[in-house]
Amino acid sequence: MSTDFDKVDLDENPTLKEFVAADTELKEWLVNYVGEKKEPEDGNVTVEMILEVMAADFPEFLLPLAEENFIRGYHQALDDVAANQKAQFVADPVTTAAKAKKVKKRVTRKKKK
Repeated sequence: MSTDFDKVDLDENPTLKEFVAADTELKEWLVNYVGEKKEPEDGNVTVEMILEVMAADFPEFLLPLAEENFIRGYHQALDDVAANQKAQFVADPVTTAAKAKKVKKRVTRKKKK
């Protein structure tokens, strides 16, 4: 999968601007509820509108979802860093081991009085 980051606005999620199709009973109810609350001029309800209403009316649902997503993302980032460090060591074990030894020596040396 390739992404052209020059064309992506990292501050804005395009999914938030998508219109929601009421193709299930729950979606139909939710779209109608949000539509009544937000009263969009064009009559279309977006994902962003639903998030705003859910955050205001049902935070005890949305907050744990956001927290879980954050924790999983943070954990994945730590796993990626560990895997990258391991890959660097495997790619060049002699140089990496030598650097690790120098760092260890620098850390364990005591200053003479």
